[in-house]
Amino acid sequence: MTCFGLVLHPDFYQNKDILELLDALCHLYGIRFYHACPENSALPGYIEPYPFRSKKAPVLHCILVFGGDGTILRTKDFSLQTDAPILGINLGYLGFLSETTLSEISQSFQDLLNGKYKLLHRMLLNCQLRRNGKIVYQGLALNDAVVYKADTPRLIQVRIYHDNRYVFDCRCDGVIAATPTGSTAYSLSAGGPILSPQMKAIVISPLNPHNLTIRPMVFPAEGKLIMRIHGLTQPAWLQIDGVNCIQADPNDELIVSAAKPTVSFIKLSNRTFYKILRNKMHLGR
Repeated sequence: MTCFGLVLHPDFYQNKDILELLDALCHLYGIRFYHACPENSALPGYIEPYPFRSKKAPVLHCILVFGGDGTILRTKDFSLQTDAPILGINLGYLGFLSETTLSEISQSFQDLLNGKYKLLHRMLLNCQLRRNGKIVYQGLALNDAVVYKADTPRLIQVRIYHDNRYVFDCRCDGVIAATPTGSTAYSLSAGGPILSPQMKAIVISPLNPHNLTIRPMVFPAEGKLIMRIHGLTQPAWLQIDGVNCIQADPNDELIVSAAKPTVSFIKLSNRTFYKILRNKMHLGR
C-alpha cells in the first residue's frame, strides 16, 4: 500500500498532530496522499489533489478519514469514484462508523500494511425524486434518505408503496428510509430498529406520525419503495445523508431501492458490531 486518499474535517486542516503523523508516514513508508478537493490550498504540498480526470490517476489502496461520522458520510463519493475502501479515524463525538482513533493509529497502520484487515461492504440506497413522470433528482445514500416538512409548521402526508402495493398513508413531520448502516442514526432516534450492517434491508421510520398505530417497518432490499408526498401547503425537502438536496412539491414521489454499488469499509479489530453498540450506544446499560 503506497497510495492513500485523505479526507479531513475542515476543523483539522491545521491540526499539528495529524499533519506530523501524515508527514511521518510519508517518510517512513513512502506513502503518497491525495485529497479530493483540487481547490483546497490549506493542506501541505505533499498532500496532492487527486487527478480524477486523468488516465494516469493512481490506484488508491485506502482512504483515511479524520473526523466523525458526518465526515465519513461525505467521503462516500470519493470512495465510489476511486473504488477505495474507507478507514475512519474518529475525531468526532460518537464515531460509530470509525474503526480507530488518533491514539491507536500507529498500530492500526501497521495492521493495515501487514494485511491484517478485512473489508465490509455496506449497502447504498438509490434515491430518485420523480415529478410529473420525470426524474428530477437522483442520488445515493449510505445512511438514509429523508422527506421532511422543512419550514412549514403543518404536518405533511406521505403514502408508502412497496413493489406498487399500498402499505399505509400517514400525516407526519416526514419519513426516513434508512440502510442497515443508517439504522443506528436518524432512524434510531425516530424509534426505528437496529439492523446489523451485513443485512440487506430498508427501514422506513415515520417522523412523529399523528396516528399512533403507525410504526417503523423493515422491507426486503430486493423490492422498490415509493413515498408519494401530498397534503403540502409549501414545499418539503429531500435530504440525503444529512444534506438538503432538492425541494419536493405536492405529488412528487421518492423512489428508493438498493443500489448496485456498495461502499467498502476497512475492519481492523475484533470488536464486533454488538460490542460497538454496547460501548458507544450503551446497549443494555
